[in-house]
Amino acid sequence: MGVLSWLIVGAIAGYLAGMFVKGDEQLGVIGHIVLGIVGAIVGGFIAGQLTNNNYFNSISIATIVVAAIGAVIVVLAYKALLGRSSRRV
Repeated sequence: MGVLSWLIVGAIAGYLAGMFVKGDEQLGVIGHIVLGIVGAIVGGFIAGQLTNNNYFNSISIATIVVAAIGAVIVVLAYKALLGRSSRRV
């Protein structure tokens, strides 16, 4: 259940990250969902290390919050890596 639940939570977190981080509309909804899944895994791992809690067990408000924070971090990192070179003239 862990992998499936984090795919679902990651999709929700990616959608939320798209609402929180403005100015990266070139990603689209699917791009945010994919980055949200990566962010959910990253956020769950970091939060698990900091709190000694396993956030990979089920879907709850805490897991969605952790995943959304991780997704925002991943989206911001993605934007920072691309920089201004991703803008089309």
